[in-house]
Amino acid sequence: MTIADVRDFLEAEVISGEGHLDTEVHNACGSDMMSDVLAFVKDQSVLLTGLINPQVVRTADMMDMVCIVFVRGKKPGDEIIALANERGIVLMNTPYRMFTACGLLYEAGLRGGN
Repeated sequence: MTIADVRDFLEAEVISGEGHLDTEVHNACGSDMMSDVLAFVKDQSVLLTGLINPQVVRTADMMDMVCIVFVRGKKPGDEIIALANERGIVLMNTPYRMFTACGLLYEAGLRGGN
């Protein structure tokens, strides 16, 4: 699956990183607790979250994630967008709640990994 596929399944708006939509992704996780992402997430490509702060981008970068999807239509500020662009991370938002967004991606074949 590509980031473009994630966009389509989630009816998401691409906020930044349009040039990376052909990047392959194999796993995803959904969390609003970045400490859990750091402690338990391994080999994930996509992060779904309701948080909109710079720490989300920094956490995704540390974990080598390539895409962040903000749920519930949340839109990050310019500082977050600039940081994601600097790190090469695609940002999107979806109108879906986290539970629904995760379910849609799971149904489409994206898994949570080990």
